[in-house]
Amino acid sequence: MSQHQEFGQTDWSFAELLTKESHRLAFRCGETSATRAELHIAARRAAAYLSHLGLKRGDVLALWLPDGGTWLQFLFGAATLGVLVIPISTRYRSQDAHHVIQTSGAKAIVLMPNFLGFDYLGTARSIQSLSPDLKHIIEIAYPDDLFPIDPALPSAPPTGTPSDALCTFGTSGTTGRSKLAVHDQLGVLRHGENVAHAIDLRVGDVMLCALSLYGVMGFVQAISALAGGATCLFLPVFNAEAATTLIETHHVTHFFGSDGMLSSVLDEKGRSLATWRRGGFADFTGLAAKIVEQAERELGLHLVAIYGSSESFGLTSAQLPTDTQAQRAIPGGIPISPEIEFRVADLQGGQMLSDGQQGELQLRGYNVMTGYLNNPSASDSAFTSDGWFRTGDLGYTAERRFVYLSRLSDGLRLRGYLVNPVEIEDYLSIHEDVLDAQVVGVNQVGEGDLAIAFVRCRRPAVTEDALLAYCKSGMAAYKVPRRILFVSEYPTVQGPNGTKILKKELREIARIAVEKPGNQA
Repeated sequence: MSQHQEFGQTDWSFAELLTKESHRLAFRCGETSATRAELHIAARRAAAYLSHLGLKRGDVLALWLPDGGTWLQFLFGAATLGVLVIPISTRYRSQDAHHVIQTSGAKAIVLMPNFLGFDYLGTARSIQSLSPDLKHIIEIAYPDDLFPIDPALPSAPPTGTPSDALCTFGTSGTTGRSKLAVHDQLGVLRHGENVAHAIDLRVGDVMLCALSLYGVMGFVQAISALAGGATCLFLPVFNAEAATTLIETHHVTHFFGSDGMLSSVLDEKGRSLATWRRGGFADFTGLAAKIVEQAERELGLHLVAIYGSSESFGLTSAQLPTDTQAQRAIPGGIPISPEIEFRVADLQGGQMLSDGQQGELQLRGYNVMTGYLNNPSASDSAFTSDGWFRTGDLGYTAERRFVYLSRLSDGLRLRGYLVNPVEIEDYLSIHEDVLDAQVVGVNQVGEGDLAIAFVRCRRPAVTEDALLAYCKSGMAAYKVPRRILFVSEYPTVQGPNGTKILKKELREIARIAVEKPGNQA
């Protein structure tokens, strides 16, 4: 096809989605699998269980789980009731998880007590003592599988509606902590259906789901696979060797991820990737040209760059497999549905710009969030007066496409996650030996942004290793700085509005420290 097309207006419910091709596998995770019919029945029992606990339409359920059958079961069970699902990253530790629970007002949380050596249950109990809304902690021993629920529980009537909020995705800007972008049930269903059509998902195909369900891209992959009649093949902890084994063993047809993930899979030798038919990537680490060329040369596979965000869904747009290699490596592309509109606005005056002129990329369509949960001021400022979403991204239009260039802000893209440096600075600053902190990014080919922290200390004896250990104890691993450098003062300049710290000079110091690890500021 010459461009992406909309599959069509939908009034599906999630129940209808799961009962289509009901005998086929919905998911496989490790040695566990379930058909779409089995997932549908389990989801209805999850709805009954949540209703039994007192959750009702408009309440909030948090999912702090590795990927697998239980995650999908509770998502669709919550949808039946009109309960809002708040995914929490399994990388989150106490500080980040507490923020999400507090912001959302979650009434219940579903978790695995321990995963990869972290005590989720103990952490959740600590958070519960500080969160009066959090009434229930639901422990899941085997999240790969469907959670067994007593079939004798009274069934819950389906009270959810297409306009009900279904899920949120965390997003970090430059003005504060993570916000939760809300998407409604109909938007999720329509996007899954449209993505399935745009990426040529067919009944019986297999989608390797190596990106986590708590992230918008991993979530969209799973929903689109189910909408297209394909199987979700989960890989809860990614590594390239395991991914290539799954591709060969289960005849994977579709695999999307970051450029780093796809690069590592392409470089892993010894397994056949011949069934891999469609793939795309977010260019986080500058490997786009390398993987596009390598995939075509070695596999005849036409990888494409994609674009998306927590607010506008993963796979908002993509380049076309029929494009040239150079075009397929450019982030942005053509929206996957004609209902997704784009424009570029001047950064100062706000007027619309012509092709090739750089400005802020703005979006409008069913795919755009309804707002940020419990944050009306942020929601208002995220939209223009005529209803377009301000992405905060720099880009330009090029006929039917747009090109993404960079974030307008100082936000860091750490291992694929957008992180506000202030989050890291604030956490460092509450350490008893730290006076204050500044965090900048250094971009390295093959790794993307690296967070480098500068701190002024109250006690000279504190060490970099001690502060790194402190960060690891309370922050998601991808937020932990690569280096912590000690300074007595920050470089500053006196401007019209007062003294400003010269982040540009800090970035140069950080760059030298990364290239010559023995250096201190």
